[in-house]
Parts: sequence; structure tokens; C-alpha cells
Amino acid sequence: MKSGFFAAVAACTLSLAAPASAQGIKIGILNDQSGVYADYGGKYSVEAARMAIEDFGGQVLGHKVELVTADHQNRSDLAVSIARRWYDAEGVDMITELTTSTVALAVQELSKQKKKIDIVVGSGTSRITGDACTPYSFHWAYDNHAIAVSTGGALVKAGGHSWFFLTADYAFGHALEQDTSEIVTHAGGKVVGSVRVPLNSSDFSSFLLQAQSSKAKIIGLANAGQDTTNSIKQAAEFGIFRQGQKLAALLMTLSEVHGLGLEAAQGLVLTEGFYWDRDDRSRAFSERFFKRTGRMPNMNQAGTYSATLSYLKAVKAAGTSDSEAVTKKLKELPVDDAFAKGRVLANGRMVHDMYLFEVKRPSESKKPWDYYKLIAVVPGAQAFLTAKESGCPLTK
Repeated sequence: MKSGFFAAVAACTLSLAAPASAQGIKIGILNDQSGVYADYGGKYSVEAARMAIEDFGGQVLGHKVELVTADHQNRSDLAVSIARRWYDAEGVDMITELTTSTVALAVQELSKQKKKIDIVVGSGTSRITGDACTPYSFHWAYDNHAIAVSTGGALVKAGGHSWFFLTADYAFGHALEQDTSEIVTHAGGKVVGSVRVPLNSSDFSSFLLQAQSSKAKIIGLANAGQDTTNSIKQAAEFGIFRQGQKLAALLMTLSEVHGLGLEAAQGLVLTEGFYWDRDDRSRAFSERFFKRTGRMPNMNQAGTYSATLSYLKAVKAAGTSDSEAVTKKLKELPVDDAFAKGRVLANGRMVHDMYLFEVKRPSESKKPWDYYKLIAVVPGAQAFLTAKESGCPLTK
């Protein structure tokens, strides 16, 4: 990793102490930069947001766009404290990324009170645009329902009729297990059991033994980040693959595949909303991102780019940074950028196609970061709930 990249991130972080701009726009990236999800989003999402601001021209309505960032350490109390200071004392107009669902839901509630916009990218719970929706909240890259439809439904159709879940023991994991279970049973499969696993566990042996003894055809990993990586590594040590059970990584991205390597990750089935080698536009963006960070972006990082860019477009279209006017434009304007082509529903859910991938064998990979084989494109209208189906009280 280039030292200049981290120096730039550090400089951005230091700007938290600077006085708020009197007239400019301030965007905050609040995420996990040192813990289990540091590679999933982290400082790389900060760089993606910086790219969006630069691509937009660095200013909007004649005023400079500033970027501030902080590490919430996966603690909702710390995240709310930072967000409150940003809103009350530092003039932040919008907060995005918001990795982990407990953090996202807590900051979203504060944003509602302050009448400030938040755009969730790195959290999965469908509640964000469901029963917990607010007039100022948006959800961008994916959600649990879309992952469940795209991965769970496909594996049942392919013969994976029995499931056992290893579930991260917090809001995101619980919701992902529930959503996937509903899709599995609706498709004709059955759930034979599950076990709750503390966040940031280092030893998955007892949990994997329970999954192994269940004889389920599919072990669903309802976790993310290093938890997913560690559970896959230890599953290989237990010989789970050799005994015919298959792992379904319900939230895994290019970053985790890269960390595992193709030897360990080959054959895994997963869903993302973005892949760097999908088309000319995604490749051009990703190659620029690679030059700045030394890695290709995953859907969370590319989604942060899109969310930041879309917010700036909405501010420009509204002619003001007033939250009421900007939220209206966010829901009116189409999304068309390197991340996706999509549209924003009345509940704040950005709908776009999702992609079902299988991780390549080492012999199939022809170049660096050539990790995925496309199995299916899942249309956005199929992957995501409609605003009416979501349970968002604003759309009733």
C-alpha cells in the first residue's frame, strides 16, 4: 500500500477538528477502519468517496465539498456520538457508508431527529428502508433480502435443499438468517438448524462441528468481513468440503476472496452488486481506484462512490443543500454511474441488478484479481422488495 494513500486518509481524518465551512457541503464517511470490516469498507471507502468528489469537480453550487471521516469501531454509541458532533458542531450535511447494521440504525434515528440525510452502504439489514425507514434515509449497495434471493434461492434450485446457519450474533446476522431462511423454505428447502456466533470470533471450531453434524447440504454463513474469512479457513481444516457439504457465503465480497486466495475460496457461491471486470465502465473506474489504493474495489467501496456522487448530483439539481429538497431529488434522479444503473424508491431503497458469482479455481484465473465467474444476473426488481412490500410506514 502506498504511504501517500494513508497520509491522505490521515489528513482527511484530521479535518474533523477543523471548523465547519460557512457555505460549503460537508460529507462524512463513518465506518469501521480498524476492526473486522476494515477491508470490507474502511479507508478504501474513504478513497472511493474522495474519487466521487473529485469526479464531480470538487465543488457544488459554487462551494467547496469537504470530506470528513471517522472510525466507529463497530460501536453504535461511539457512532452516534461522532455523528451528533458532526451535525451539531461541524456542519456535516450527509453521512454515508455506516458499516454494521446496529450502527446504521442508530445513526439513522439520529439523522431523522436532526433532519439530516444518511445513505447506508455497508450495512445489510432490510429494516433500513423497511420498518425503520425515515424521510432522510437511503440504502444503496445491497440488503439482506437481495442477498437471500440471489444466493439462497439459486442454491436451493441447484439441489441445496437443507441448510444450517452460522450467524453473526447482532442485528445484521439475525436479519440475514431470517431473510435467507424465508427464501429457502419458499423455494422448497428446509432449515435444519442454526447457531449464533459472537462478532469477531477467532475460533469457529465448536460452531462448525455443529454445522457438520447437522448433515445439512448447505452451511450458510450469515456473517461478513474477517468472520467470513476465518469461518471458511477453519471449515477447510475440518474437511467440510470433502464430506460433501457446501458453504454459501451470504455476504462476501472481492476483498475477502482476495484475502483468502483462490485456493481456499474456489467454488464458493456469493452475490455482489458490483464486479470490477463487469464492463468497460466498471473496469475504467476500478483501474483508477487500483492506482490509488493497490486493490480493486468491492461493492461496498464502489457503492460509496455512487452514493457520494448521487448526493452531489441531487444537491446540484435541488439548487440547495436543504435536506427536504435534496431527498426529493435523490428519489427523482436516475442512478447511472460506474457502480450501477438504478433508481431510488419512495422508501429510499436504491434498486439495481445483483450478480450471482462462483469463485474461480486457480487454474481458471488469467490475471490479477480475476476471481469471479458470472452465474446469473438477478434483476433489481426481483432482488429487492418494492416500497409497498418493504413495510416502510412512509409508503403506506
